[in-house]
Amino acid sequence: MVSPAETASEEEEALPGPAGAGDGGEVSTEEWQRWGTSAPLPAVVADVVRQLLDMEFVAGEKMRFGGVGSKIKGDFKDVEDRKHRAVYETLADSDQKLQYYSARQIGCRLLGSRGYLCQKCWLPMEDCMCSKLAPCNLWRGIRFWLYMHPKDFLRQNNTRKLLWQVFGIEAASLCLFGIQEHEDIMWDAFQRSGKEKVSFLYPNKSVTPKSVKDLKFDDLTLNADLQEGVQREPLNLVLLDGTWSNSAALYRRLKERWTATWGEEDIPCISLSMLTSSVMHKLRPQPAWDRTCTAAAAAGLLSELHMRPELSEFDLEGQAEAVECSLDILLDAFTVRRVRLGRSITRRERHRRDCI
Repeated sequence: MVSPAETASEEEEALPGPAGAGDGGEVSTEEWQRWGTSAPLPAVVADVVRQLLDMEFVAGEKMRFGGVGSKIKGDFKDVEDRKHRAVYETLADSDQKLQYYSARQIGCRLLGSRGYLCQKCWLPMEDCMCSKLAPCNLWRGIRFWLYMHPKDFLRQNNTRKLLWQVFGIEAASLCLFGIQEHEDIMWDAFQRSGKEKVSFLYPNKSVTPKSVKDLKFDDLTLNADLQEGVQREPLNLVLLDGTWSNSAALYRRLKERWTATWGEEDIPCISLSMLTSSVMHKLRPQPAWDRTCTAAAAAGLLSELHMRPELSEFDLEGQAEAVECSLDILLDAFTVRRVRLGRSITRRERHRRDCI
């Protein structure tokens, strides 16, 4: 079985940017959307950013960020941490606490990444790989949703960003865990399509997961490319974007909303039948032989869909190859960066069994 959740530890993200200030004032909707989404700037994120900037003004010194997740550095960190804890304690509702937690993670990353990371590939400007990527049209019968943990937002070594770089932000849409506006957009799309057109790529332990062969496509979906201008609801394929420990929280939240929406305990999970290791394993091996990165999981899913006779005409294998090529480009970008910084281009193994 395979899940698209990624392993990304402090050590694996040991490519910190230079400590920098969050210059530029409040985050605009335009700036927000350049990071890889068509959704409006979430109000709770805008509020957190505003609070951080107000604290900066009162303190009379610039915020400094650096390291994993663009964390606040220096004396300002202690001031912000006390403020954060005080606000958190006033929130009685667990969902409000989650929203605030997620917004704080995202807000710090937004301000700390300004002027340092490319807004498309999330790599340092000097390592930008955007010009090397070739866009590709995803078959309109499917739509990817990247349900992302906030700790993985703007993480340089993640691979899920490759999906919307290759296929576009409407074909591979970002949804941030704990951000109500984002989650509502995704679930509204699910309800338009109907529960029969929603599947989650995740090795659900409570029931026996289905395989790609069990996915159902109706005639309208199969003919999605034949009639221009006709609205067809695609099959929604959800990839959980987080470390293996964080993906459990993502899954629980999805399950809770699935039950609240459709009254069913088990959500429809699928797993891949054929698992191949990602090229990214050369730099960041997964914690077990049966786990791989998000982009490699998406490529595997497309390849298995291509093997179904009724889908063979949609060039899904070509779309899988486009994702695999983007992984090669990301690996090259990281390798060049590591060599330039004098760092090792091989990583220690985390498990005894080889990835297959």
